[in-house]
Amino acid sequence: MTKALSYGADVVIVDLEDAVAPDRKEYARAATTEFLAEARTVPVHVRITDEHDVPSLVGLDGLTGLRLPKVTHPSDVHRVAARAPDTALYPLLESALAVEHAYAIATAHPAVRGIALGEADLRADLGVRDDTGLDWSRSRAVVAARAAGLAPPVQSVFPDVRDLDGLAASCVHGRSLGLLGRAAIHPRQLPVIERTYLPTPQEIAEAEEIIEAAADGAGALALADGRFVDAAIVAAARRTLSLAARHSVF
Repeated sequence: MTKALSYGADVVIVDLEDAVAPDRKEYARAATTEFLAEARTVPVHVRITDEHDVPSLVGLDGLTGLRLPKVTHPSDVHRVAARAPDTALYPLLESALAVEHAYAIATAHPAVRGIALGEADLRADLGVRDDTGLDWSRSRAVVAARAAGLAPPVQSVFPDVRDLDGLAASCVHGRSLGLLGRAAIHPRQLPVIERTYLPTPQEIAEAEEIIEAAADGAGALALADGRFVDAAIVAAARRTLSLAARHSVF
């Protein structure tokens, strides 16, 4: 866990759920509690098994958020929120029922700061064989997050840590759907994710041109090359430049 803090990720997630064998849960919980007893240089979230993990984690200086697996209903969020006051919560949608309740989950409690898909479990639940079969669910999560006033969902992990070309292509597709950033399971994936999700030099140049052209506040206008620019286009350009100003994403 300590080593994970040094690779440049914006958030490190400690997984007490699927990553831990059932007979090692108590050890993992104790080790995580010890690890988070002091504040860390990088935000650390813990993916809990269920609400019974929460009492040992609440109030630790190093904890900045809880990832809630297999949430299907707002009541799942309420149970954790009751045990973890003032802790940021990030529900994971991992079933068809969860996707159907995406907006209700996203707005279940003020402590909810983001939602995301758990694609491995969702793929199994839906019986989806091809990756694009999850696109509707991804879009549903993007829309629900936006409607709830949350940040765009982070893309789920890419399980093949050696296939960096496949990771890059998958990130390009995720970005086209409105996802922003991605969870990684190996340090070698981080540069690919960052490079793919950050705006390209061409996108930055185009955004700067739009902002400059709209500086006089004259309303809708057309650029020299014929592109139409209105308030929505200007807002998108500002988001591009804001993201470009960051050194990394999620």
